[in-house]
Amino acid sequence: MSPDLNIQFVPHTEINRTKWDACIDNAGNGLVYGYSFYLDKMARNWDGLVLNDYEAVMPLTWNKKYGIHYLYQPFLCAQLGLFGNNMSSSLLDTFLRAIPKRFSYWDIYFNHQNVFPLNDFKLYKRSNFVLDLNRSYDELYKNYRENIQRNIRKAEQAGCMTRKDFDVEKVIELALPKMNDHTDVQNIERFKELYKQLHSRQQAITYGIFSANNELLASCVFFFSHQRAYYILVGNHPGGRTIGASHALIDAFARDHAGKNMLLDFEGSDIPNLAFFYSSFGAMEENYAAVKLNRLPWYLKWMKQ
Repeated sequence: MSPDLNIQFVPHTEINRTKWDACIDNAGNGLVYGYSFYLDKMARNWDGLVLNDYEAVMPLTWNKKYGIHYLYQPFLCAQLGLFGNNMSSSLLDTFLRAIPKRFSYWDIYFNHQNVFPLNDFKLYKRSNFVLDLNRSYDELYKNYRENIQRNIRKAEQAGCMTRKDFDVEKVIELALPKMNDHTDVQNIERFKELYKQLHSRQQAITYGIFSANNELLASCVFFFSHQRAYYILVGNHPGGRTIGASHALIDAFARDHAGKNMLLDFEGSDIPNLAFFYSSFGAMEENYAAVKLNRLPWYLKWMKQ
């Protein structure tokens, strides 16, 4: 990376998509969320900060309300932040100082290589879990906690079957009740378009556990990039809870991809029950950074305490 730090704010319409995506491709901390096509689909608006000739990039995903521009984390974009090589606290600090002042409120998540102590920006850690699949299936299975193994056997004994590459609408239908404030129709439509695009590139697939009566009990959309499989959208039927359907789904994916140089990225979680669930498969914690910053006028500041 060049020692000269020429960081420019580049509006969305002026970003060189080829160079931006090449930076994400080659970044040591590259993630699927950073690609221009992903941001186009999932962010309401986005611009970028660019170092020199796209040596490092930071997407700025934003919206506007009551005349206030703010940075927010788009739907199904678990980690963004600074992407490139040779990450350092000074480089991240310089990028953050280059964010235009008009963005007076930030509530955004960075990535697993942006975890640094900074003097003037209070970053905090969030938790992710990743499972290294580059082992035999037998080794992976031995690392499951006993309750995971027991639930997998339950699903098998109940006659459950694994199916792949079925209609994404089936996953969305099961996922909707748990999406809370993200059930915005535009979010869902954006995700469908993104899935279609990644599926056409063989970078997306659906997995499901079906009952003996052909009812979908547990389902997930997986995305693929940067030697990662992202557990991106999960839909579970209440009837699958007692027979280990969600346990069987993750196990089926692990069985299919065992021995590959790939991490299964669970995209969280800070919720203790989910953290325990993911760690029960042998997944390891991988922290990432986040920041909140409030420079709103005094008469609005109280709204975002």
